[in-house]
Amino acid sequence: QIQLRESGGGSVQAGDSLTLSCEIDSSTYNTYCLTWLRQAPGKEREGVALIRADGQTNYGASVQGRFTISKDNAKNTLYLQMDNLKPEDSARYYCASDLRTAESGGYCYISQELPLPIAYWGPGTQVTVSS
Repeated sequence: QIQLRESGGGSVQAGDSLTLSCEIDSSTYNTYCLTWLRQAPGKEREGVALIRADGQTNYGASVQGRFTISKDNAKNTLYLQMDNLKPEDSARYYCASDLRTAESGGYCYISQELPLPIAYWGPGTQVTVSS
């Protein structure tokens, strides 16, 4: 069973920082693309940041320059450093993996023409930013 579990969410003030973590089952960690996505009530799911197996990253326009995705291969853990948080960042955040192996190749970025490259995701962690 594929398992991903997010942690690190909370309630903060605008301008604060948070770091989200995602522990990933070793059987799925070495996939081609790992993703952070979020969803707020009444809004569509939104890709936040992606990281390819070789470390290349991609960010959504709304978080570019404020969020940083990273991973620790020794710990099978994915991170999302969120700085200068804004009220519009409030959402439930999920980490997700895809089905491709690390050597597969293909896209690992946010595109309006393509679906997010995700197959499994965790239960999420809530982030609430107050103004």
